Amino acid sequence: MAQKPPGMTEARALRPLPAFIFASRWLQLPLYLGLIVAQTTYVWLFWQELYYLVLATFGDANALVHILDSVTVEGGARPKKPNETVLMLVVLGLIDVVMISNLLIMVIVGGYETFISRLGLENHPDQPEWLSHVNASVLKVKLATAIIGISSIHLLKTFINAASYDEKTIIAQVGIHITFLLSALAIAGSDRLMPAAPAKHGQPHV
Repeated sequence: MAQKPPGMTEARALRPLPAFIFASRWLQLPLYLGLIVAQTTYVWLFWQELYYLVLATFGDANALVHILDSVTVEGGARPKKPNETVLMLVVLGLIDVVMISNLLIMVIVGGYETFISRLGLENHPDQPEWLSHVNASVLKVKLATAIIGISSIHLLKTFINAASYDEKTIIAQVGIHITFLLSALAIAGSDRLMPAAPAKHGQPHV
């Protein structure tokens, strides 16, 4: 008879009502599948914007109109090719898409692993490093820091093109960014104060 791996206990059958309540976690599965569809949409958006940027750089008039309409640039004659400011704004927009995509991956993979079922990625060469010790508390901190990164990109886009925004808008964006930062610090501080949960998969809690 084969021996069980260390640390693995035999699963016991649940009573009908607890089993039904515990199985209700699978109701979240369509939500994560929907986020995968949203991820696909972001991939399409990224390549579409990159396609227009490349065409505009080579002088395509229609692509240039699309690029200029997608960013807010202070008046004046429209350039025949994207200038440095327009190029930087579009590239920051692409980085923004990538960071939101990373946020989606953290929610999809981390949320499924935490709230629905184990993915069984132990010893897999492509297992994300953060997934080995993820729990609800760690996931909240990582999501908060990801949101700060996204907010930073939006704020940088505003500062680069500050002439196109009024003072109140800039102050509001700075205030929102500071609020995100303070919220992330509060979440991280609360996580430090809470007692450490047992680590999963035999990994140390971080």
